[in-house]
Parts: sequence; C-alpha cells; structure tokens
Amino acid sequence: MEKPDRHTTRPQPWPQVSAQTVAAYSLFELQLVARRSPTNQGEHSFLRLIAPDWVNVVAITAEGRLILVEQYRHGTNRVTTEIPGGAVDEGERPAVAAARELEEETGFCAGELILIGEVHPNPAFLSNSCWTFLALNCRPTGTIRPDTSEEITVHLVEPEAFTRLIDQRVIEHALVVAAHDHLQRGIRRREWWADLLPAPQPDEPSGGG
Repeated sequence: MEKPDRHTTRPQPWPQVSAQTVAAYSLFELQLVARRSPTNQGEHSFLRLIAPDWVNVVAITAEGRLILVEQYRHGTNRVTTEIPGGAVDEGERPAVAAARELEEETGFCAGELILIGEVHPNPAFLSNSCWTFLALNCRPTGTIRPDTSEEITVHLVEPEAFTRLIDQRVIEHALVVAAHDHLQRGIRRREWWADLLPAPQPDEPSGGG
C-alpha cells in the first residue's frame, strides 16, 4: 500500500515551551515564543504580537447613507478612506466597542447593531480578531470624541459606493475590504438583516439626443 504523502496529514498544534515579553507598547506586546515541533520535537523561536481585538462598523444612517471616515495613517504615510473602527478596550465586549468607536469617530449612534463577521487579521504572528458589525438607523445624536492623535473627516455616501471605492482602490484597508465581503456574503445568503438594508438606487439614465 502506498504511504500517504506527508503533506496530506493535518498539522498539529505546537506545544509552547516558553514566552518572553520583548517589548510592550500601547498598541501591542511583542513576545518571543519558543515552541516544540510535534513532528520532530525540535524547538523553534517565533515572534508574536499580542494585540487587542479590533472592530469595524458598516454604518448606515436613518436616511440610508453609508458612513465613511478619512484620516492620515502613519503606517502607509497616506490619507485613507475607511469605515469607522478601532480597538476593543480591556474587558469590553466587541459590540460595546463598535458602538463607542462609531460615536467617537463620527458622532453617530446606532439604532441597531448586528455582528456580521469575524476574521483573524494575520494568524502568522498576530493574536487577535477583528469583528465586523452592521449598524443600522444611525443618527447624529452623539458626541465626536476622537483621540488627540486623530484627525478625522466624516463622509456620507450611497451604500453602492462601498464596492466602487474598493474597485477604484480608494479603499485599500484589508480589514475594511473584509468587512465589505462579510456584508456582500450576508446579502447573497439572504441573512435576515439583509432585508433591513436600504434598497439599491437605480442607475441614472444617460443623456441622449
């Protein structure tokens, strides 16, 4: 009988031998982790970033507009267009963080908040999850309270612009693209919340002579 290829067996967890904090910052903790291979018992070292969970909010106003934010991002040295979002505080539930970040960044409060997806931003070295929420019937009844290091401009656009801005590479944030995917998959699956979304606007007729 032919032996199975070694790559067809399911990978097993690697037991942790030790973990050492190399540096700790406000955004993450850098760990040097030693783990043992379950296959050959060899020990290997890996860098791991311990980060808080993050939230993204696909927010729709009571009038059916999508809320976007623009801000300067120091990682890419560029002004980016995104949806509201941020980090989950210690001991905070993701839904609470989503509502808080939405209000702090835009001044809008959600009438209804629905979890529509979760991803691991980069399992290779990041420890956290990113939760995507759909916020419906948002109204500008809150108070904008951005961090002192944030300068944010709020834009209200038609929901159909979400896909177009990604196609045009105006929106390039990977986690925002993932949030868009959560939204579209839910619509295709006809999730119960899809019926609560505003109806797509018909294309305007082109002029003719």
